[in-house]
Parts: sequence; C-alpha cells; structure tokens
Amino acid sequence: MTEPLNVTRREFGKAGVQSLLTFSLLETIFTRDAWSAEVSPITAKWLAGLNELADDVKEQRVSQVAWQKKVEELYRQIEVDELMKFVDFKNLTKDLKFVDHGARSLRPKFPEVEGLPKKLVFGKQIFAIKKGQSVVPHGHNNMATAFLVLKGELHGRHYDRIEDESKHLIIRPTIDAPFKPGGVSTVSDYKDNIHWFKATSESAFIFNIHVLGCRPGSALPTGRVYVDPNGESLEGGLVRARRLNYGEAHKLFG
Repeated sequence: MTEPLNVTRREFGKAGVQSLLTFSLLETIFTRDAWSAEVSPITAKWLAGLNELADDVKEQRVSQVAWQKKVEELYRQIEVDELMKFVDFKNLTKDLKFVDHGARSLRPKFPEVEGLPKKLVFGKQIFAIKKGQSVVPHGHNNMATAFLVLKGELHGRHYDRIEDESKHLIIRPTIDAPFKPGGVSTVSDYKDNIHWFKATSESAFIFNIHVLGCRPGSALPTGRVYVDPNGESLEGGLVRARRLNYGEAHKLFG
C-alpha cells in the first residue's frame, strides 16, 4: 500500500511549528504554578504534544507516515519512569491477573491538568502480557497507533501490508528485533501496518495510543485485521498471510 503524497515540506514544517507553539504555551502555564506538585510538567507537556500530533493526523494536516516519524521522536523524549508515575502504574497493576491468551488491556487515567483538554483526540491503553503470550499479529484499517514499552522485554515484529486479497494479505517483513523499556514502534495504513509482540520476560507492559478515522473515504471497516504471518513464502521476501478471526489468532499466537 503506497501512501499518496498529500503533505508538502512547508505543511509538515508548519505542523512542527504548531507543536512548538503548544509547548511554548505550556511553559508559560508552568511558570504560573498551575500544576500539582505530583504531576510532572515534562510528562504533561509530552502529552500535549501527542494530542496535537493526533489532531494533525486525524485532520490530514500531516500524512500518516509523517505522524509516525514525529510520534516516534516524541516517544523517545519521555522518561518511562515519569510516564509510569503519571498513569499511577503501581495502583493500575495492583492485583493484576494476566489472561491466558493474548494481552490484557488496562485503561489508565491521566490526571486532570489545567491547560490540557479533558477529551483527548487519541485513545489510550496499556497492554499487560505474561511470558510466552502476545499482542497477536494483526494489522489496522483506518488507524494510526504507537507503542512504547514500559516494562519487561518483548520480541517485536512488523510487516508492511502490500496487497489485500479476499482470504489473505500479501505482506513484507520490516522489523524483527528485541524491545526493552523505552522501545518504540508505530503503525499506519501505509507503513509497518501489521505488528506482533511476544513477551520474553516474566511479564511485559506496553503503552499504546491509537487515532481512529485518519483515512477518510476508506471502504475498509475501522479496526483490526488478524493474520498468520507464517504463511506462504513468495518472491522478493513477500509472504501470503492467511486472514484469521479473533479466536484463531489468539489460539495460534496468544
């Protein structure tokens, strides 16, 4: 799937300036002691940047691939420990019971902070995975998502989605690497669309954001597309991956 060239250098640069303006405004708020002492200004500023970028991609002010690049840059600027404090990770995971197949989805709450919108453009969750279990291999339709490893270690794989067939997807492997705390990856309709993360430590936790409806006019239903990436090998390093339903994916890879 090749992305249309719908963003000029000038437009992309303008989006970057807009984010900087948001950060400048937040710095002004910080100087007025508007924040709780328990809330990290750096993490709050980071959240504002994520929200602005989410709005940019949803409204097509930047392309999905440009969004991936900017979000990965922003993800690498945050201290994982600070984000875990921000979402009250300790209480969120207290008495946590892992699922036997796949990942448990936790719903963190951000503290209300003056100057930030109460309703964010992006959705958020934390995946909790026990050793040997996975965020099973799947792609997305009409979505842009981003992962940040908070705790533990995983084996991560990504694939470009080259062509859709009725019962298969033609895919190409792009990433096959270990992921540790601070590790980041992103997904869009146009780049690294399919991902699969398997926990290799006793447990692992991934912070995820997702932006829906960022490909207006798409005939495909918004949501996940489950696949078996261990499919038929084709020329040029391509793979014909069988489409799966939720149950099959979790039975095979959960």
